[in-house]
Amino acid sequence: MSLRRGFKTEANQIAAEIRGELGLSQFDPLDPWVLSKHLAIDVLPLSEMRREAPRAVTHFLGEGSNIFSAITIFHGTARLIIHNDRHSKGRQSSNIAHELSHALLQHPPMPPLTELGLRNFNKDLEDEANWLAGVLLIPEQAALKIARQRLDLAEAASQYGVSTQMVSYRLNVTAARKRVR
Repeated sequence: MSLRRGFKTEANQIAAEIRGELGLSQFDPLDPWVLSKHLAIDVLPLSEMRREAPRAVTHFLGEGSNIFSAITIFHGTARLIIHNDRHSKGRQSSNIAHELSHALLQHPPMPPLTELGLRNFNKDLEDEANWLAGVLLIPEQAALKIARQRLDLAEAASQYGVSTQMVSYRLNVTAARKRVR
């Protein structure tokens, strides 16, 4: 992952500002559903779209559940996040935090598919949203606390409302365990 110069500092500042607005410390869990309300962005579980798109919903909640996490739909300046509620609660938190990160970073709307029907994917914007989502959910100081307390991944994931993969990712990218040793 190659992020533009200064982006990690910017992400830390955004996360600290958002946490302040929500009355959270660097050690408190951040609930993405609360953040979505704070940002006035509606979040809709994919399962609630069954009437509008029955085949797509059946596919993405079934055999295709691993290929759809979440998407932001735009209507003018309004945003709606549709997320895969078949995923674990921790994974849903990451999915929603990722989409909210696009909003916080003011990434422009893009059509989901190219003219050829392929996924429209901007790696730089996706990397930025991934990074900010992680910082929002487990800030660097929280990762260091997890390492200091020697919490196992499952315990830390439960405490922060995220997946074990997110905890592992944040411990790795912050080098928290190494720094605590």
